[in-house]
Amino acid sequence: MSLLGLYDRSLLGRAATPALDYLGTSGEALGLTFGALEARSNRMAHALRARGVQAGDRLAFYLTNRIEVIDLWLACIKTGIIVVPVNVLYREREITHIVSDAAPVAVITTSAQLGDLPQGVISWSLEALVAEAASQAVTRSTVLCSANTPAALVYTSGTTGASKGAVLTHGNFAANALALTSAWEFTSDDRYLAVLPLFHVHGLGNGLHVWLLSGCHMRLAERFEHERAADWFETYQPTVFFGVPTMLVRLLDVAPERAAAIGTRTRLFVSGSAPLPAPVMDAFRERFGHVILERYGMTETLMNVSNPYYGERRAGTVGFPMPLTAVRIVDENGQDVPDGTSGELWVRGPNVCDGYWRRPEATAAAFTDGWFRTGDVGVRATDGYITLEGRRSDLIISGGFNIYPREIEELLAEQEGVREAAVVGVKDAVRGEVPVAYVVCDAAVDLDALAQQVRTQLASFKVPRGFVRVDALPRTALGKVQRHLLPPWTIS
Repeated sequence: MSLLGLYDRSLLGRAATPALDYLGTSGEALGLTFGALEARSNRMAHALRARGVQAGDRLAFYLTNRIEVIDLWLACIKTGIIVVPVNVLYREREITHIVSDAAPVAVITTSAQLGDLPQGVISWSLEALVAEAASQAVTRSTVLCSANTPAALVYTSGTTGASKGAVLTHGNFAANALALTSAWEFTSDDRYLAVLPLFHVHGLGNGLHVWLLSGCHMRLAERFEHERAADWFETYQPTVFFGVPTMLVRLLDVAPERAAAIGTRTRLFVSGSAPLPAPVMDAFRERFGHVILERYGMTETLMNVSNPYYGERRAGTVGFPMPLTAVRIVDENGQDVPDGTSGELWVRGPNVCDGYWRRPEATAAAFTDGWFRTGDVGVRATDGYITLEGRRSDLIISGGFNIYPREIEELLAEQEGVREAAVVGVKDAVRGEVPVAYVVCDAAVDLDALAQQVRTQLASFKVPRGFVRVDALPRTALGKVQRHLLPPWTIS
């Protein structure tokens, strides 16, 4: 079945059923049925075609969570347009790279955000596009798409620091949605509180798709607000919540009696996009009476591994391979290692991307005989539970966002008076990890001014929490920086 065919179980099969509420900055909910979403997305598809966008073209979204993102996504899926979601925390340097690489027809954003885009980028006002769509026909006009048709280019930094677009197909999203709804037993009776950003695969590939496939109700929030989270849980009474560890840590601030009541109504709390510390899992169980389900996925593969819905959700592990997904743990020669032995995780399945956009060499390096080489190191216990132990790369995961040190190091090295820099991840109780920069620089360099300069050119989550001046970076005989020998830094 096609991806649109899966959507149609709800868009057409449950047309009169309430589908979606939206919580914007005003906090007010706007309700829509699945049939209304069908009509809105059809109008949007006609509006995009009227502007000359064709199947195979790329169209970038620079938008926070809002119903129009769903309209645009459905419109693009119906017409074969390839979506390029862009993190709204990105700044000029990052946006320019993505736009240059993906070459979208335009970047869609709100009128208020147009000034955030780099000069020279072709941008379309969301408000103007919505106004044009209002006068379009509600009838559906689609382009035939196969499982191999690209649906989205989702950009993820590489170990070299060069951001690459993972080509996720209609088939990837469909397979992932089918696996998730089955493994986590989604039904039309569920109520999903959606706070994850739709520009991220966690919110887009997982949350949005289990909602559309199961036909359940979703309340979409513009962003996660931990001060209001308890009220959201009490008024909406969701059965399902997806979050990153940072959000779950924030929820521990909920008063015990309120947390206990929320825990009795919510059947599933899922954590992903970053490691969940065992103490957080224990504290959550104590406060909410609920054992968090931790899982493991990637931008390039969507979901790979999950703790069981039924059975032990083991702290510190990510569980077992998802339905239709195979996982190997191999040594440096690509040979399978025995249980209890560390190795690199390789995955294969219909959820795995086709490769990287216009990067044949990077694609070839990422695959071996059809297996995607994740770069993550893990170990499988004798009873099958997989535990992640680290990464072959120097990836830092902060609040669910991926940060690759080289991108920051290269930017620092461009600054006047800076000779070289190394960036490492330091554990943080709330965000999991935060970046810290070690800088070899002239005595005249002011580290506070350097931090301010970096802050204007990178997304906030990439800006190092601390800057440390050092005389030299420790290196091997071959010149590789020995990050583990850098002096310790403690968050004050």
